[in-house]
Amino acid sequence: MAKRIEVIHTADRDPSVNLPYAPGIKVTGGSLLFLAGVTAAKTYHNHPHIESEFDDIPEDVAAQTRMALENVKAGLDACGAAFSDVVQVTRYLTNIDEQDQLNEVWWEYFGNHRPGTATIEITRLAAHTKLKVELSAIAVVD
Repeated sequence: MAKRIEVIHTADRDPSVNLPYAPGIKVTGGSLLFLAGVTAAKTYHNHPHIESEFDDIPEDVAAQTRMALENVKAGLDACGAAFSDVVQVTRYLTNIDEQDQLNEVWWEYFGNHRPGTATIEITRLAAHTKLKVELSAIAVVD
């Protein structure tokens, strides 16, 4: 059975409201792809961490989001998937007030596709204190 991704809306949907997510996603067929959480850091970096590997990470959330989404794209590409195959993303931010900056870049990558999301404010990310955004995605592939 070929994969099918269907956005589910509730009865009280107002189509004039532009959400960055879908209230629900129904998947028929396909296989699940779970991508590890990624940040603006290189996907393959040393553990324990080497400080110099984080030198080129910009301070602003928009630039970090773009770098994190490029890391998501690399994972999707490795499996023959695309952003339109993503059904859920957990988005971690160290400052929830910067969510609009994340969303501006989000539209560039997801276009009209809306996966389910959860956006969570956290104190800090594990890899480095400079990091402000982490994304963990689930996709469906044929």
